[in-house]
Amino acid sequence: MAKDYKPRIADRMLSDKLEAMGAVLIEGPKGCGKTTTAEQQARSVLYMDDPENAAQYRQMAETNIRSLLEGATPRLIDEWQTMPKFWDAIRFEVDHRDDDGQFILTGSAVPPESSEIHHTGTGRYGWLTMRPMSLWESGESNGCVSMEELFRSPEQVAGTCTMSLAQLAFVVCRGGWPKSISKKTEKAALMQAIEYYEAITRSDISRVDRIHRDEERARRLMRSYARHQGTQTTIPTILADIAVNEAEEISSVTVSSYLDALRKIFVIEDMSAWNPNLRSKTAIRTSDTRYFVDSSIACAALGLGPMDLVNDLNTFGLLFETLCVRDLRVYADALGGKVYHFRDKYGLECDAVVHLRNGSYGLIEIKLGGDTLIEEGAKNLRSLSDKIDTTRMKAPTFKMLLIGTGKYAYRRTDGILVVPIGCLKN
Repeated sequence: MAKDYKPRIADRMLSDKLEAMGAVLIEGPKGCGKTTTAEQQARSVLYMDDPENAAQYRQMAETNIRSLLEGATPRLIDEWQTMPKFWDAIRFEVDHRDDDGQFILTGSAVPPESSEIHHTGTGRYGWLTMRPMSLWESGESNGCVSMEELFRSPEQVAGTCTMSLAQLAFVVCRGGWPKSISKKTEKAALMQAIEYYEAITRSDISRVDRIHRDEERARRLMRSYARHQGTQTTIPTILADIAVNEAEEISSVTVSSYLDALRKIFVIEDMSAWNPNLRSKTAIRTSDTRYFVDSSIACAALGLGPMDLVNDLNTFGLLFETLCVRDLRVYADALGGKVYHFRDKYGLECDAVVHLRNGSYGLIEIKLGGDTLIEEGAKNLRSLSDKIDTTRMKAPTFKMLLIGTGKYAYRRTDGILVVPIGCLKN
Protein backbone atom coordinates (compact mmCIF):
# COMPACT_ATOMS: atom_id res chain seq x y z
CA MET A 1 0.00 0.00 0.00
CA ALA A 2 1.26 3.47 -0.88
CA LYS A 3 2.58 5.70 1.89
CA ASP A 4 -0.17 7.62 3.70
CA TYR A 5 -2.81 6.08 1.41
CA LYS A 6 -6.28 6.51 2.84
CA PRO A 7 -8.72 3.75 1.79
CA ARG A 8 -11.50 4.94 -0.47
CA ILE A 9 -15.06 3.73 -0.98
CA ALA A 10 -14.06 3.09 -4.61
CA ASP A 11 -11.46 0.51 -3.54
CA ARG A 12 -14.09 -2.10 -2.75
CA MET A 13 -16.07 -1.21 -5.86
CA LEU A 14 -12.99 -1.68 -8.06
CA SER A 15 -12.24 -5.04 -6.48
CA ASP A 16 -15.80 -6.22 -7.10
CA LYS A 17 -15.73 -5.10 -10.74
CA LEU A 18 -12.38 -6.78 -11.38
CA GLU A 19 -13.89 -10.05 -10.17
CA ALA A 20 -16.71 -9.71 -12.69
CA MET A 21 -15.22 -8.03 -15.78
CA GLY A 22 -12.18 -8.44 -18.01
CA ALA A 23 -11.30 -4.74 -17.80
CA VAL A 24 -12.42 -1.83 -15.65
CA LEU A 25 -12.36 1.83 -16.71
CA ILE A 26 -12.01 4.36 -13.87
CA GLU A 27 -13.11 7.86 -14.89
CA GLY A 28 -13.20 11.13 -13.00
CA PRO A 29 -11.66 14.59 -12.67
CA LYS A 30 -7.93 15.13 -12.42
CA GLY A 31 -6.57 14.86 -8.91
CA CYS A 32 -9.45 12.87 -7.41
CA GLY A 33 -7.31 9.77 -6.74
CA LYS A 34 -8.03 7.49 -9.70
CA THR A 35 -4.42 6.44 -10.28
CA THR A 36 -3.71 5.86 -6.60
CA THR A 37 -6.83 3.72 -6.22
CA ALA A 38 -5.89 1.71 -9.32
CA GLU A 39 -2.26 1.29 -8.21
CA GLN A 40 -3.35 -0.44 -5.01
CA GLN A 41 -4.77 -3.35 -7.00
CA ALA A 42 -2.61 -3.32 -10.15
CA ARG A 43 0.32 -5.71 -10.46
CA SER A 44 1.94 -3.87 -13.37
CA VAL A 45 1.56 -0.31 -14.65
CA LEU A 46 1.96 1.61 -17.91
CA TYR A 47 1.97 5.40 -17.40
CA MET A 48 1.05 6.93 -20.75
CA ASP A 49 1.90 10.46 -19.54
CA ASP A 50 5.43 9.50 -18.45
CA PRO A 51 7.46 12.26 -20.18
CA GLU A 52 10.54 10.05 -20.62
CA ASN A 53 8.67 7.29 -22.43
CA ALA A 54 5.48 8.84 -23.82
CA ALA A 55 6.83 9.24 -27.36
CA GLN A 56 8.12 5.67 -27.39
CA TYR A 57 4.79 4.37 -26.10
CA ARG A 58 2.92 6.20 -28.86
CA GLN A 59 5.18 4.67 -31.50
CA MET A 60 4.72 1.20 -30.04
CA ALA A 61 0.96 1.71 -29.87
CA GLU A 62 0.96 2.42 -33.61
CA THR A 63 3.09 -0.59 -34.57
CA ASN A 64 2.68 -3.26 -31.89
CA ILE A 65 0.17 -2.22 -29.25
CA ARG A 66 -0.16 -5.75 -27.84
CA SER A 67 3.40 -5.51 -26.51
CA LEU A 68 2.25 -2.68 -24.23
CA LEU A 69 -0.43 -4.93 -22.77
CA GLU A 70 2.05 -7.54 -21.57
CA GLY A 71 2.63 -7.65 -17.83
CA ALA A 72 1.29 -9.02 -14.58
CA THR A 73 -2.45 -8.62 -14.20
CA PRO A 74 -4.38 -6.58 -13.41
CA ARG A 75 -2.32 -4.29 -15.65
CA LEU A 76 -2.98 -0.57 -15.25
CA ILE A 77 -2.98 1.66 -18.34
CA ASP A 78 -2.93 5.17 -16.84
CA GLU A 79 -4.35 8.07 -18.94
CA TRP A 80 -5.29 5.58 -21.66
CA GLN A 81 -7.35 8.18 -23.57
CA THR A 82 -4.17 9.72 -24.99
CA MET A 83 -4.03 6.64 -27.23
CA PRO A 84 -7.64 5.59 -28.00
CA LYS A 85 -6.40 2.45 -29.83
CA PHE A 86 -6.02 0.84 -26.40
CA TRP A 87 -9.79 0.44 -26.20
CA ASP A 88 -10.21 -2.09 -28.98
CA ALA A 89 -6.84 -3.74 -28.32
CA ILE A 90 -7.83 -4.44 -24.71
CA ARG A 91 -11.27 -5.63 -25.74
CA PHE A 92 -9.63 -8.09 -28.16
CA GLU A 93 -7.13 -9.23 -25.53
CA VAL A 94 -9.87 -9.77 -22.93
CA ASP A 95 -11.83 -11.89 -25.41
CA HIS A 96 -8.86 -14.13 -26.14
CA ARG A 97 -7.55 -14.45 -22.60
CA ASP A 98 -11.06 -15.34 -21.45
CA ASP A 99 -10.40 -14.30 -17.86
CA ASP A 100 -11.58 -11.51 -15.56
CA GLY A 101 -9.52 -8.79 -13.88
CA GLN A 102 -7.02 -8.36 -16.72
CA PHE A 103 -6.82 -4.57 -17.10
CA ILE A 104 -7.54 -1.31 -15.30
CA LEU A 105 -7.77 1.88 -17.36
CA THR A 106 -7.78 5.35 -15.81
CA GLY A 107 -8.74 8.56 -17.57
CA SER A 108 -9.32 12.18 -16.58
CA ALA A 109 -10.99 13.04 -19.88
CA VAL A 110 -13.37 11.47 -22.33
CA PRO A 111 -11.32 10.68 -25.46
CA PRO A 112 -12.13 12.72 -28.57
CA GLU A 113 -14.37 11.24 -31.24
CA SER A 114 -12.11 8.71 -32.87
CA SER A 115 -12.27 6.22 -35.73
CA GLU A 116 -9.80 4.16 -33.68
CA ILE A 117 -12.61 2.98 -31.38
CA HIS A 118 -14.86 0.50 -33.15
CA HIS A 119 -16.56 -1.34 -30.30
CA THR A 120 -18.59 -0.25 -27.27
CA GLY A 121 -16.84 -2.70 -24.96
CA THR A 122 -20.11 -4.21 -23.77
CA GLY A 123 -19.50 -7.41 -21.84
CA ARG A 124 -15.76 -6.79 -21.55
CA TYR A 125 -15.56 -3.49 -19.67
CA GLY A 126 -16.90 -2.36 -16.34
CA TRP A 127 -17.13 1.34 -15.49
CA LEU A 128 -16.28 3.09 -12.23
CA THR A 129 -16.77 6.82 -11.71
CA MET A 130 -14.58 8.45 -9.05
CA ARG A 131 -15.17 11.86 -7.55
CA PRO A 132 -13.31 13.92 -4.95
CA MET A 133 -13.41 12.42 -1.46
CA SER A 134 -16.59 12.48 0.61
CA LEU A 135 -16.49 13.83 4.16
CA TRP A 136 -16.50 10.25 5.45
CA GLU A 137 -13.41 9.43 3.39
CA SER A 138 -11.60 12.64 4.37
CA GLY A 139 -12.33 12.10 8.06
CA GLU A 140 -14.67 15.04 8.69
CA SER A 141 -17.76 12.83 9.02
CA ASN A 142 -17.83 10.43 11.95
CA GLY A 143 -20.06 8.06 9.97
CA CYS A 144 -22.49 7.29 12.78
CA VAL A 145 -25.38 7.23 10.26
CA SER A 146 -25.00 4.78 7.38
CA MET A 147 -27.03 5.25 4.21
CA GLU A 148 -26.93 1.49 3.68
CA GLU A 149 -28.47 0.99 7.10
CA LEU A 150 -31.11 3.63 6.39
CA PHE A 151 -32.35 1.49 3.53
CA ARG A 152 -32.50 -1.51 5.88
CA SER A 153 -33.86 0.01 9.09
CA PRO A 154 -34.66 3.73 8.90
CA GLU A 155 -36.29 3.63 12.34
CA GLN A 156 -32.89 3.45 14.03
CA VAL A 157 -31.14 6.80 13.70
CA ALA A 158 -28.92 8.39 16.33
CA GLY A 159 -25.65 10.26 16.41
CA THR A 160 -23.80 13.39 17.41
CA CYS A 161 -22.02 15.82 15.06
CA THR A 162 -19.13 17.93 16.29
CA MET A 163 -18.50 19.94 13.10
CA SER A 164 -18.78 23.70 13.59
CA LEU A 165 -20.08 26.23 11.07
CA ALA A 166 -16.52 27.45 10.46
CA GLN A 167 -15.27 23.90 9.84
CA LEU A 168 -18.13 23.27 7.44
CA ALA A 169 -17.33 26.45 5.51
CA PHE A 170 -13.71 25.34 5.27
CA VAL A 171 -14.49 21.88 3.81
CA VAL A 172 -16.94 23.41 1.31
CA CYS A 173 -14.12 25.65 0.02
CA ARG A 174 -11.36 23.06 0.32
CA GLY A 175 -13.24 20.26 -1.39
CA GLY A 176 -12.41 16.59 -1.38
CA TRP A 177 -9.13 16.63 -3.31
CA PRO A 178 -6.75 14.08 -1.75
CA LYS A 179 -3.75 16.44 -1.98
CA SER A 180 -5.65 19.20 -0.17
CA ILE A 181 -6.57 16.90 2.70
CA SER A 182 -2.93 16.00 3.36
CA LYS A 183 -1.75 19.63 3.57
CA LYS A 184 -0.48 20.89 6.92
CA THR A 185 -2.05 24.36 6.76
CA GLU A 186 -5.52 25.57 5.79
CA LYS A 187 -4.00 28.07 3.37
CA ALA A 188 -2.15 25.33 1.49
CA ALA A 189 -5.25 23.12 1.49
CA LEU A 190 -7.45 25.86 0.04
CA MET A 191 -4.86 26.62 -2.64
CA GLN A 192 -5.40 23.22 -4.31
CA ALA A 193 -8.88 24.06 -5.60
CA ILE A 194 -7.77 27.53 -6.72
CA GLU A 195 -4.90 26.10 -8.77
CA TYR A 196 -7.19 23.39 -10.15
CA TYR A 197 -9.57 26.09 -11.36
CA GLU A 198 -6.63 27.96 -12.93
CA ALA A 199 -5.53 24.83 -14.80
CA ILE A 200 -9.05 24.27 -16.13
CA THR A 201 -9.41 27.77 -17.56
CA ARG A 202 -5.84 28.15 -18.81
CA SER A 203 -5.40 24.82 -20.59
CA ASP A 204 -7.57 21.82 -19.71
CA ILE A 205 -10.76 23.18 -21.25
CA SER A 206 -8.95 23.50 -24.60
CA ARG A 207 -6.68 20.48 -24.38
CA VAL A 208 -9.51 17.96 -23.97
CA ASP A 209 -10.56 18.10 -27.64
CA ARG A 210 -7.79 20.30 -29.07
CA ILE A 211 -10.16 23.21 -29.65
CA HIS A 212 -8.88 26.60 -28.50
CA ARG A 213 -11.18 28.26 -25.96
CA ASP A 214 -10.73 31.72 -24.52
CA GLU A 215 -9.44 31.72 -20.96
CA GLU A 216 -11.39 34.77 -19.79
CA ARG A 217 -14.58 33.49 -21.39
CA ALA A 218 -14.08 30.18 -19.58
CA ARG A 219 -13.72 32.07 -16.30
CA ARG A 220 -16.90 34.06 -16.87
CA LEU A 221 -18.82 30.94 -17.80
CA MET A 222 -17.61 29.03 -14.72
CA ARG A 223 -18.53 31.97 -12.48
CA SER A 224 -22.01 31.99 -13.97
CA TYR A 225 -22.29 28.23 -13.52
CA ALA A 226 -21.21 28.61 -9.90
CA ARG A 227 -23.91 31.20 -9.25
CA HIS A 228 -26.52 28.80 -10.64
CA GLN A 229 -25.52 25.71 -8.62
CA GLY A 230 -28.54 23.65 -7.67
CA THR A 231 -30.87 25.22 -10.25
CA GLN A 232 -32.26 24.16 -13.64
CA THR A 233 -30.85 27.27 -15.30
CA THR A 234 -31.03 27.18 -19.10
CA ILE A 235 -28.24 27.81 -21.61
CA PRO A 236 -29.87 31.13 -22.71
CA THR A 237 -29.81 32.31 -19.08
CA ILE A 238 -26.13 31.48 -18.74
CA LEU A 239 -25.50 33.14 -22.08
CA ALA A 240 -27.24 36.34 -20.96
CA ASP A 241 -25.28 36.22 -17.70
CA ILE A 242 -21.88 36.23 -19.39
CA ALA A 243 -22.71 38.24 -22.55
CA VAL A 244 -22.64 41.54 -20.61
CA ASN A 245 -18.85 41.39 -20.38
CA GLU A 246 -18.23 39.94 -23.84
CA ALA A 247 -16.42 42.16 -26.35
CA GLU A 248 -18.02 40.28 -29.24
CA GLU A 249 -21.28 38.44 -29.73
CA ILE A 250 -21.39 34.94 -28.30
CA SER A 251 -23.88 32.22 -29.25
CA SER A 252 -25.58 29.46 -27.31
CA VAL A 253 -23.62 26.99 -29.47
CA THR A 254 -20.38 28.44 -28.09
CA VAL A 255 -21.63 28.23 -24.50
CA SER A 256 -22.68 24.62 -25.08
CA SER A 257 -19.23 23.85 -26.50
CA TYR A 258 -17.55 25.18 -23.34
CA LEU A 259 -19.92 23.22 -21.10
CA ASP A 260 -19.39 20.04 -23.12
CA ALA A 261 -15.64 20.43 -22.66
CA LEU A 262 -16.11 20.79 -18.89
CA ARG A 263 -18.21 17.62 -18.87
CA LYS A 264 -15.54 15.72 -20.80
CA ILE A 265 -12.96 16.52 -18.13
CA PHE A 266 -15.51 15.71 -15.39
CA VAL A 267 -15.59 19.23 -13.93
CA ILE A 268 -19.38 19.54 -14.10
CA GLU A 269 -21.82 16.73 -13.36
CA ASP A 270 -25.43 17.75 -13.75
CA MET A 271 -28.23 15.82 -12.05
CA SER A 272 -31.06 14.15 -13.97
CA ALA A 273 -34.71 14.51 -13.03
CA TRP A 274 -36.62 11.78 -11.18
CA ASN A 275 -39.90 10.68 -12.72
CA PRO A 276 -42.07 8.90 -10.12
CA ASN A 277 -45.60 7.58 -10.43
CA LEU A 278 -47.87 10.22 -8.87
CA ARG A 279 -51.53 10.00 -7.89
CA SER A 280 -52.49 13.09 -9.84
CA LYS A 281 -51.34 14.14 -13.28
CA THR A 282 -48.56 16.63 -12.72
CA ALA A 283 -46.12 18.02 -15.26
CA ILE A 284 -42.68 17.06 -13.98
CA ARG A 285 -39.80 19.33 -14.92
CA THR A 286 -37.18 17.26 -16.73
CA SER A 287 -34.32 19.77 -17.02
CA ASP A 288 -31.04 18.76 -15.40
CA THR A 289 -29.88 20.52 -12.23
CA ARG A 290 -26.53 22.29 -12.56
CA TYR A 291 -23.63 21.13 -10.37
CA PHE A 292 -19.88 21.15 -10.33
CA VAL A 293 -18.37 17.81 -9.33
CA ASP A 294 -17.08 19.48 -6.15
CA SER A 295 -18.15 22.57 -4.21
CA SER A 296 -14.57 23.87 -4.10
CA ILE A 297 -14.60 24.54 -7.86
CA ALA A 298 -17.60 26.85 -7.45
CA CYS A 299 -15.88 28.62 -4.54
CA ALA A 300 -12.71 29.08 -6.59
CA ALA A 301 -14.69 30.37 -9.59
CA LEU A 302 -16.45 32.94 -7.39
CA GLY A 303 -13.31 33.86 -5.45
CA LEU A 304 -14.86 32.87 -2.12
CA GLY A 305 -13.16 31.66 1.04
CA PRO A 306 -14.55 30.18 4.26
CA MET A 307 -15.21 33.54 5.94
CA ASP A 308 -17.06 34.78 2.86
CA LEU A 309 -19.48 31.87 3.26
CA VAL A 310 -19.91 32.42 6.99
CA ASN A 311 -20.81 36.05 6.27
CA ASP A 312 -23.24 35.15 3.46
CA LEU A 313 -25.43 32.25 4.55
CA ASN A 314 -27.53 32.27 1.38
CA THR A 315 -24.50 31.59 -0.79
CA PHE A 316 -23.20 29.19 1.85
CA GLY A 317 -26.44 27.22 1.61
CA LEU A 318 -26.20 26.88 -2.18
CA LEU A 319 -22.60 25.67 -2.11
CA PHE A 320 -23.30 23.40 0.87
CA GLU A 321 -25.88 21.69 -1.33
CA THR A 322 -23.18 21.02 -3.95
CA LEU A 323 -21.00 19.39 -1.30
CA CYS A 324 -23.90 17.23 -0.12
CA VAL A 325 -24.72 16.13 -3.67
CA ARG A 326 -21.09 15.07 -4.12
CA ASP A 327 -21.22 12.94 -0.97
CA LEU A 328 -24.62 11.46 -1.79
CA ARG A 329 -23.35 10.43 -5.22
CA VAL A 330 -20.29 8.73 -3.69
CA TYR A 331 -22.43 6.87 -1.15
CA ALA A 332 -25.15 5.96 -3.65
CA ASP A 333 -22.58 4.54 -6.08
CA ALA A 334 -21.35 2.21 -3.34
CA LEU A 335 -24.92 0.89 -3.01
CA GLY A 336 -25.45 0.54 -6.75
CA GLY A 337 -27.80 3.53 -6.73
CA LYS A 338 -28.23 6.87 -8.49
CA VAL A 339 -29.05 10.39 -7.29
CA TYR A 340 -31.80 12.43 -8.96
CA HIS A 341 -33.75 15.62 -8.28
CA PHE A 342 -37.49 16.29 -8.48
CA ARG A 343 -39.48 19.38 -9.41
CA ASP A 344 -43.01 19.76 -10.74
CA LYS A 345 -44.77 22.64 -12.50
CA TYR A 346 -46.19 23.89 -9.19
CA GLY A 347 -42.72 24.40 -7.72
CA LEU A 348 -42.70 21.37 -5.41
CA GLU A 349 -39.07 20.28 -5.20
CA CYS A 350 -36.90 17.58 -3.67
CA ASP A 351 -33.18 18.27 -3.72
CA ALA A 352 -32.08 14.65 -3.98
CA VAL A 353 -33.66 11.24 -4.49
CA VAL A 354 -31.34 8.29 -3.90
CA HIS A 355 -32.77 5.44 -5.96
CA LEU A 356 -31.45 1.87 -5.78
CA ARG A 357 -31.69 -0.85 -8.41
CA ASN A 358 -34.27 -2.81 -6.40
CA GLY A 359 -36.71 0.12 -6.57
CA SER A 360 -36.09 1.35 -3.03
CA TYR A 361 -35.51 5.08 -2.68
CA GLY A 362 -35.06 7.83 -0.15
CA LEU A 363 -36.24 11.43 -0.41
CA ILE A 364 -33.71 14.03 0.78
CA GLU A 365 -33.97 17.76 1.33
CA ILE A 366 -30.70 19.65 1.88
CA LYS A 367 -30.69 22.59 4.27
CA LEU A 368 -27.81 24.45 5.86
CA GLY A 369 -29.75 24.58 9.13
CA GLY A 370 -32.14 26.61 11.25
CA ASP A 371 -35.66 25.79 12.37
CA THR A 372 -37.39 27.70 9.56
CA LEU A 373 -35.47 25.99 6.76
CA ILE A 374 -35.82 22.59 8.41
CA GLU A 375 -39.59 22.97 8.69
CA GLU A 376 -39.77 24.13 5.08
CA GLY A 377 -37.81 21.06 3.98
CA ALA A 378 -39.98 18.74 6.07
CA LYS A 379 -43.11 20.19 4.48
CA ASN A 380 -41.71 19.53 0.99
CA LEU A 381 -40.87 15.94 1.89
CA ARG A 382 -44.36 15.29 3.26
CA SER A 383 -46.01 16.89 0.23
CA LEU A 384 -44.04 14.86 -2.27
CA SER A 385 -44.47 11.64 -0.31
CA ASP A 386 -48.24 12.16 -0.21
CA LYS A 387 -48.35 12.53 -4.01
CA ILE A 388 -46.60 9.23 -4.76
CA ASP A 389 -48.90 6.48 -6.00
CA THR A 390 -47.86 3.54 -3.82
CA THR A 391 -50.10 1.18 -5.79
CA ARG A 392 -47.70 1.59 -8.71
CA MET A 393 -44.35 1.97 -6.92
CA LYS A 394 -42.83 1.54 -3.48
CA ALA A 395 -43.29 4.12 -0.78
CA PRO A 396 -40.08 5.96 0.13
CA THR A 397 -37.91 3.92 2.48
CA PHE A 398 -36.97 7.10 4.32
CA LYS A 399 -37.43 10.86 4.19
CA MET A 400 -34.40 12.80 5.36
CA LEU A 401 -33.33 16.36 6.04
CA LEU A 402 -29.58 16.51 5.40
CA ILE A 403 -28.30 19.52 7.32
CA GLY A 404 -25.04 21.37 7.88
CA THR A 405 -25.45 22.93 11.29
CA GLY A 406 -26.91 20.69 13.92
CA LYS A 407 -25.55 18.63 16.78
CA TYR A 408 -27.73 15.54 16.60
CA ALA A 409 -28.99 12.96 14.12
CA TYR A 410 -32.52 11.90 15.11
CA ARG A 411 -35.97 10.87 13.95
CA ARG A 412 -38.76 13.44 14.22
CA THR A 413 -42.27 12.62 15.42
CA ASP A 414 -43.49 12.86 11.78
CA GLY A 415 -41.02 10.13 10.82
CA ILE A 416 -38.63 12.45 8.97
CA LEU A 417 -34.95 11.94 9.74
CA VAL A 418 -32.65 14.86 10.53
CA VAL A 419 -29.02 14.01 9.80
CA PRO A 420 -26.00 16.36 9.86
CA ILE A 421 -23.68 15.81 6.89
CA GLY A 422 -20.93 15.31 9.48
CA CYS A 423 -22.65 12.09 10.59
CA LEU A 424 -23.31 10.45 7.20
CA LYS A 425 -21.43 7.66 5.41
CA ASN A 426 -22.22 5.12 2.71
